[in-house]
Amino acid sequence: MRFDGRVALVTGAGRGLGRAYAEFLGARGATVIVNNRVHADRPPAAEAVAAAIRAAGGNAVADGHSVESAQGATAMVEGAYERFGRLDILINNAAVWQDRTPFEEMSLEMHRQNMDINYWGAVYALYAALPRMKKAGYGRVVFTTSTAGLFGQIGMTSYAATKAAVLGLMRCLALENAGANLRFNAISPFAVTNDKVEKLVPPQLRPMMGADRVAPMVGWLCSEQCTQNAMIFFAGGGRYRRDVMAEGPRVDFDGDDLSSVIDQIESTATLEPRKHSGVAGIKLIPELGAKNS
Repeated sequence: MRFDGRVALVTGAGRGLGRAYAEFLGARGATVIVNNRVHADRPPAAEAVAAAIRAAGGNAVADGHSVESAQGATAMVEGAYERFGRLDILINNAAVWQDRTPFEEMSLEMHRQNMDINYWGAVYALYAALPRMKKAGYGRVVFTTSTAGLFGQIGMTSYAATKAAVLGLMRCLALENAGANLRFNAISPFAVTNDKVEKLVPPQLRPMMGADRVAPMVGWLCSEQCTQNAMIFFAGGGRYRRDVMAEGPRVDFDGDDLSSVIDQIESTATLEPRKHSGVAGIKLIPELGAKNS
C-alpha cells in the first residue's frame, strides 16, 4: 500500500493516534501536513512529528492552526493547496474530551468546546476541501467516532454526542457523493494514548494497545484501493471489526398496548443493516400496500 504523489492532512497529529496516522502515511510515500494547534506553554508538537517523518525519509510539514475556528480550519486546508497544489486525504482526528462528568454537572461551555473541536472542526475543514476534491475527482476522508458515540458511556454525554454527530455527517456525505471517486468512512479507535485511557487498560495489555495498531485501518481507508464508503470500523490492539446501524425484525400490531409484542420488537435475532434512512420507509410502503390490498 503506497501513497506516492498523494497529499494528506491529519488534524490533531501532534501525538497519539494522529501522530501514528501521519507517520504511517509518511512512511509510505505521502506528503503529510501534520496539524496540531500551537500552545503557548509548550513546544510545537506538529513540528516535532513532521521532523520525525522527514528524518525517516518522508516528506512532511507542520501546521499550527486550530480546527475549532472556521478561519483556522480554512487556512489549514488553503495552506495545503498553496504549498502542494492538491489535497487527496483528510483525516479528521482532532478531538477533546474531559474527565468523566455527569451531564448535570457539565457546563454549557464544556459542551460547546467539545462540539466546536470534535464536530465543527471536521465541518470547517470539509467546506474548504470538499469542492476541490470533487473537482479533482478524488478524495479520501476519514472521520473519528468512538464507542461512546455508538453505544454510550457514563459521564461522557457531551463527547459521545459529538462522536455520534460525525457519523450522520459522514453517512450523508457518502450518499451525496455516490458515484464519485470519493470515500467517507469513520474509525472508532481504541489505543492507550494518554493517562485517561491508560486507566481503562490493565498494565500487562498496554504494550499491545499502541496507536500504531490502529493506523493500518486508517491507512486502508485512505488508500486508492479502498472501495468502502459510509462504513464504521473499530480498531484497537490489532483487532478490527465493522460496526453497523441496523433495524430489528418487523412486528405487525394494530392495538394500543404493546406489552404482548414488545419482546419481539426488542429482539435482535435478525438485524438488517441500513444504508440510509430512506430504506426503512421504502420497505414499509409496499408492505403496507400489500396488507391493505
